[in-house]
Order: sequence, then C-alpha cells, then structure tokens
Amino acid sequence: GHCRLLCQPSALAQHLVRSLGRSTALWGGHWPWPRWPQLQMLRQLLQLPEPEPPVARELLQLPDAGLVALDWLVGPRGPRSGSGGAGPSSVLLLIPNAAGKVTGGLLQLGLRALEWGFVPVVFNRRGHNGCPLTTPRLQPFGDPGDLREAVTYLRCRHPAASLLAVSEGSGSGLLLAYLGESGFSSRLAAAACISPIFRGRDWFEAGMPWLYEWPLLLHLKRGLSRSVGSLGTGRTGGGRSLRELEEALFCRAAGWEAYWERNEPLRDADEAAVPLLCLCSADDPVRGPPARSLPRRLFRSSPYLFLLLTRRGGHCGFPRRPAGAGRCWGHEAVLEFLRAAAEFLRAEERPRGRGRPA
Repeated sequence: GHCRLLCQPSALAQHLVRSLGRSTALWGGHWPWPRWPQLQMLRQLLQLPEPEPPVARELLQLPDAGLVALDWLVGPRGPRSGSGGAGPSSVLLLIPNAAGKVTGGLLQLGLRALEWGFVPVVFNRRGHNGCPLTTPRLQPFGDPGDLREAVTYLRCRHPAASLLAVSEGSGSGLLLAYLGESGFSSRLAAAACISPIFRGRDWFEAGMPWLYEWPLLLHLKRGLSRSVGSLGTGRTGGGRSLRELEEALFCRAAGWEAYWERNEPLRDADEAAVPLLCLCSADDPVRGPPARSLPRRLFRSSPYLFLLLTRRGGHCGFPRRPAGAGRCWGHEAVLEFLRAAAEFLRAEERPRGRGRPA
C-alpha cells in the first residue's frame, strides 16, 4: 500500500499496473518502525551477515586487457515450482553499488530470483570484490563501457535467454547510463533500479549521512589498497569523503566539471528504450529530498520509464514482516515487474515482431 506508479499512459503501463496490483509484495505487513529511515539503515548495517551462497566466478577480459568478474549464484534453493520467471531461460544481471559492495540485500534478491526461475549473476567492476586490477584504470561512476562488454558476453553465451538487469543504490548510475547510451541496442529485455541515485554530481556534492558514507568509504579504500601498484602511488589513501576519493581517482586531468559531463547517469536518459522500473522511497536519506533528487518529469515523458514511489522504505530497505515472507518487499515487486514486462513484450512480439510499448 501507499505506492504510486508514475509513468506515461500506455498499454505496457496498464499491464504493469494490473500485474503489480495483484502482487502480494505491495500489500504485505511492513516493519513496525517505518518512520525512521536512519534507524532502518542502522539495522541494515548491524545485521549479522548470513552465510554467503556459493558462486561460480568467471573473469571476463576486456579489450584493454582489464578484467571484470561475473559471479554466478548457485545457492541452496532451487527454482520454486509454479513460480514462472520471466521466461524459460532468463539471466538476471545484478549490479552492486558504486563501491562494489555486494550487500546482504543484493544476495537476498539473487536467492529470491533463483526461486522464481531466474539465473542470477553478479557484475563486479575492475578492482572490486576481489576482481584483479590489471590496468591503471578503474570504471568511472557513469561509464558503461565495461558493462556493455559483459552484456555482449552474456548474450553470446546465452543466445536464447532473456537478459535482465537490476542495480542497487549508487550502482544504478551505471545501469541508467548504459540504457541511455544504448537505446534500442541494449540487448536487455527489461531492467530495474532499487533506490537509484539519479543525479551523480549533486549526490557527491551534497554529502551523505555518515552512517552510509563511512562504511562505504572504508569498504572502497580497503579494496583499492590491494591495487595501489596498478593505480599508482597516492591515488587511494587521501580521500576523507566519497567525493574526495572520486576526485582523486578520476578528476586529476580533466577536472570535476568535465568528469560529470561524461558521467551523469541521466545524460542520455530520454534515449532509453527498455522497460525500466525505478523503485524509490520518499524518505530515502541517502538519495536526498524528493523535490530535488527525483526526475518526475522524465518518467511522465518516456514510455519506457516507470517510477514506483512509496512514502516509507529508506535506502534499499523496503522492510516488511513477517521476515519469513522475505525481509524486503521491494525484491518481489522488482521480480514481478521483470516478469510482467517480459510477458508483455513476448505477447507484442508475436503479432508485431517487435517489443515496443504501445
């Protein structure tokens, strides 16, 4: 309850409203303390880590000899009978936040996706999450080049599968930039962003709650410390904030202004041509106030972009109870969107040969 879907009227939008309206995810019981998003964030940080599911790692070599890692989730649970995913074979690409932290929430989403019949795989950027850094280059905030190579590889490896993608938090900058730059050539059937950061420069300049920034900064520095030899001395240690670290890593030559001209997530957003759901909460303490951080006009003007806005949910939280039904109702909402979008596009392709919203 208390959710609004902002979008341009279309046949696809009507189909999604019906599908999401039938989903129990939007009508389940919520966490008993919904009015304190900072407390929700603290709960996420203090939550004891669960055993990580087994993964099968692939290292993908890029044209410049750099490496990204693809972690295929195996998990202890098989597909749920009768769950139906987005099709007979659907690969779900999971994109962590910009620091490369694979959170418990992202792993829970991956395990839930396994039950729904998806094949989940985590995309790890250069130098992140144990992926070796073999070049003096990291991936900037909104540069989708490496993601494009990964999607091309997945399409070649699974030519008959539907390719889908979900990003979490600040990692959504990468997915938004990719969809905008690629347009109809994205090779994705549908995508979703959970608590996305839409305006990267404003986000870095405004600063973030220390509950979020310091753990993320320490995680990023710890990972980069293993790559000092490849990056060059002094490039990873001095930043006292995420902005300072971003400037030290990427902006020494061209400067802050030029960096964001090339890396703003929404720079080509009106060219996106894939059904995309952005699940956002009005009380997200990390993204910032809705009035300046939510591009509502964009969702009302594009037939492909959908904003599911809820009053309470924090940042990548969307908690509910009982926990046995899944701690985050947003995960099931996202999976239902992907299933419904793929279902609609398959129905459209049969008579028309193309999957575009009416």
